[in-house]
Amino acid sequence: MPAAPWRVRRVEVLPDFELKVEFNDGLSGTVRMRRLVQSQEAGEFRRLADPTLFSQVGVELGVVTWPGGLDLAPDAMHDSIAQRGEFEPR
Repeated sequence: MPAAPWRVRRVEVLPDFELKVEFNDGLSGTVRMRRLVQSQEAGEFRRLADPTLFSQVGVELGVVTWPGGLDLAPDAMHDSIAQRGEFEPR
């Protein structure tokens, strides 16, 4: 069975708490994390305001992940990037 098109195959750390992601279907775009990680309502994502931890991002089973179990929903990210070229989680 082929992998879902919205699964992430590559992630790259960019300046200013941004990521470049590429999906299985070739779609790529920017994930803007600054507002989330610096928000008082960020919850567990507030830990990613540490640039060292933020840079430890990876892809596990098609999902953008960080140590400690933080991750981003790849399907919502794919939909947003397909429509606007970027995703900004809140």
